[in-house]
Amino acid sequence: MSISATRQPEPMAVDVKFDASAMHVRLLDGREVGIPLAWFPKLQHATPAQRKRWRLIGKGVGIHWDVIDEDLSVSALLGR
Repeated sequence: MSISATRQPEPMAVDVKFDASAMHVRLLDGREVGIPLAWFPKLQHATPAQRKRWRLIGKGVGIHWDVIDEDLSVSALLGR
């Protein structure tokens, strides 16, 4: 008898917001993840206007900021 692992779907972002010290990423499944800006120097040093200029890549598997040349993987944010 064999046991096969069930592959979990890739986590996908649907929205990104910031407060003074953290980035908050809302996921397609309803979860919201808060991550300290200190973990991402480019985002920490960016202006609020620059942080707001994000776009989803790969239908939400990543987040990209053209103006500061930063890309983040949603899976990496979740420690996968």
